Amino acid sequence: MSQDSKVKTTASSPPILTKARKSLPVLDPSGDYYYWWLNTMVFPVMYNLIIVVCRACFPDLQHGYLVAWLVMDYTSDLFYLLDIVVRFHTGFLEQGILVVDKGKISSRYVCTWSFFLDLVSLLPTDVAYVSLGPHTPTLRLNRFLRAPRLFEAFDRMETRTAYPNAFRIAKLMLYIFVVIHWNSCLYFALSRYLGFGRDIWVYPDPAQPGFERLRRQYLYSFYFSTLILTTVGDTPLPAREEEYLFMVGDFLLAVMGFATIMGSMSSVIYNMNTADAAFYPDHALVKKYMKLNHVNHRLERRVIDWYQHLQINKKMTNEVAILQHLPERLRAEVAVSVHLPTLRRVQIFQNCEASLLEELVLKLQPQTYSPGEYVCRKGDIGREMYIIREGQLAVVADDGVTQYAVLGAGLYFGEISIINIKGNMSGNRRTANIKSLGYSDLFCLSKEDLREVLSEYPQAQAIMEEKGREILLKMNKLDVNAEAAEIALQEATEARLRGLDQQLDDLQTKFARLLAELESSALKIAYRIERLEWQTREWPMPEELAEADDEGEPGEGTSKDGEGRAGQEGPPGLE
Repeated sequence: MSQDSKVKTTASSPPILTKARKSLPVLDPSGDYYYWWLNTMVFPVMYNLIIVVCRACFPDLQHGYLVAWLVMDYTSDLFYLLDIVVRFHTGFLEQGILVVDKGKISSRYVCTWSFFLDLVSLLPTDVAYVSLGPHTPTLRLNRFLRAPRLFEAFDRMETRTAYPNAFRIAKLMLYIFVVIHWNSCLYFALSRYLGFGRDIWVYPDPAQPGFERLRRQYLYSFYFSTLILTTVGDTPLPAREEEYLFMVGDFLLAVMGFATIMGSMSSVIYNMNTADAAFYPDHALVKKYMKLNHVNHRLERRVIDWYQHLQINKKMTNEVAILQHLPERLRAEVAVSVHLPTLRRVQIFQNCEASLLEELVLKLQPQTYSPGEYVCRKGDIGREMYIIREGQLAVVADDGVTQYAVLGAGLYFGEISIINIKGNMSGNRRTANIKSLGYSDLFCLSKEDLREVLSEYPQAQAIMEEKGREILLKMNKLDVNAEAAEIALQEATEARLRGLDQQLDDLQTKFARLLAELESSALKIAYRIERLEWQTREWPMPEELAEADDEGEPGEGTSKDGEGRAGQEGPPGLE
């Protein structure tokens, strides 16, 4: 068997693929192990980006902790080396299937630009320590080439975190800190090159009390760099060309950074507003509508309180619109994981097929009711049922004050009204007043949606009708005589329909026979007409007969003979 066929067999057989993954340490690029390895690589990359440049510009920092730096340097190099090994064992998708062949993975990785950068970032530049000494951390600047790994890790974190907008802000702040940190290190290095204390712009002379400490040196440089890059001002005027160039470069960087920050913050705010608009309905248009139509203040206050409740408590009323871009099966799985336990609490839906419940879950519409708002009133036609997700509702009398019962989370009502049960004495009308005591979250299932789903599950429909009948019997709401009359009427109607169907079939059969006889007769007539046409072509024309009369006696005899012959050769159909 060829290598390609082995790969195809592995991809098409899940058990074999599982065994292959166990025997070959291949990581899925979208899996958890690869994700956590990217998070681990953030630390060595950030160490090199922040500490190496700081050690190169602050000599006291490099000399004071040399052993610690060497240990951390080679630890980060070890992680860099392990990262290359991980890249050689990270699969990729080919036609939607994860490739686990290490040969293909290696050949693909070696041909990418990432492999070249990873290889250059691990070049043993530290060997130059032998001639230049160990206090030259600039030899490790090639480690900065592993920065794309950091950006990849941040992208994965942003897609996985539950708070992407907060993560974007934190990432932006980290980038700002790194830029200011690098600029402060360059400022201190430039001050050392020009001479400490030579003018008011450079770092003061370390011989002055307090300015010789390493922490003071870094904080002063960081503060000075922050003033420049944030364009706050209050910075000393430069006195040399190098200082002017540094300030101009920082100002240009500040302008670009300010534009980047403003653009990023605008994007974050826009995304947050877009998310709020997608999750929660916009009440500005409703408020404008009520103002234009002079809605009374009390009703306007109730509407505003309802919107405020949705936003404060993170209530969603448009789940269908939010999940509309997901594939149908994935959308069903999400809805099932969220709402199926609630739907299973309904008695008439218990023991139903799983596929039926999955389709019903997609039909549930969340609704939120305000305190004192009626969900339904006695005598209303029932077109939907309700499942209480959260809150309390009361069964009240017609005065709206007397309470007969209180319904809590997990209960349901109105389920009988959406099923056409024969003999239902309520006639699919509401039998009680249901009022929300506080803010209540309900799921609504309409009769049309249920009928659409049950049309493909006749057995489930029969089971649900039987359960509804049992519930009506317990409530004494089922008229057995009316049910028997409806059943008899339905059976008679079905019998008449069957008779009409049979008569229609007989008429169709007779009509088909008549049509066949008509076609047969038409074919026979057409055939006889065609024979007559061929026979009449041999008859003499009137001009020929006139010429024969002019010739005399022989012509007459000839004419008689011709007439006789013509009579003998006449078409048999005229006999």
